[in-house]
Amino acid sequence: MFFVNLFSKQYPMSQLPESAIRFLKQLKKNNNRDWFEKNKLAFKEEEAKLKIFYSNVLDDLTKIDNIDKMKIFRIYRDVRFSKDKTPYNIHRSVSFSRATEKLRGGYYLRIEPGKSMVAGGFFQPNSKDLLRIRKEFETDASEARRIFNDDNFVKLFGNIEGDEVKSAPRGFDKTHPSIDLIRKKSFIVTRNFTDSEVLASDFKDEIIESYGALRPFFDYMSDILTTDLNGISVLKNE
Repeated sequence: MFFVNLFSKQYPMSQLPESAIRFLKQLKKNNNRDWFEKNKLAFKEEEAKLKIFYSNVLDDLTKIDNIDKMKIFRIYRDVRFSKDKTPYNIHRSVSFSRATEKLRGGYYLRIEPGKSMVAGGFFQPNSKDLLRIRKEFETDASEARRIFNDDNFVKLFGNIEGDEVKSAPRGFDKTHPSIDLIRKKSFIVTRNFTDSEVLASDFKDEIIESYGALRPFFDYMSDILTTDLNGISVLKNE
């Protein structure tokens, strides 16, 4: 809390400082515990700046969507089951979850030298949700295509990403007109940023613009995942 208070006075954090990228570049070159311990104070300072920036993003995001919580991911890697034993993430990431069981989808932000991004969507939905999504696409994918083909959506994100089955899921026709959507196992979009774009004065605005473009996609998927094929709510409290 001391660092947050200290740096909130010095940095309004509507713009990320160059030191945020510089520290992560140094960490990538020195991803070991000895270096990190020697630079622990610098890490705490940069983390404080990032937390203020994330909070400002959250403040703006709550103006366009109903957000339940912000989660800042730890810098410490879980290496127990990984061949890569480097102890620290070389990126700093945060997610923003939508509120209530009616609102599905989550917003993601990653700061990483040369690989920064915003992203969002539905990563590997459980089998019940995935079947419901596929059944919707099988019945009528026109609304999904209207969202995915929107000029601004395409400009910001390009195409929907995600692993796919090779042919068609069991019980679905591989010649169906919407098989390109039906075969997907995840529904993710990303927008990449260069380091200069991350450090620009309008980066936060670009993040919020991206999240705003995601909102129709999230609302559409939320409607699907909280109703049956007849449009009847499946939520217990309704």
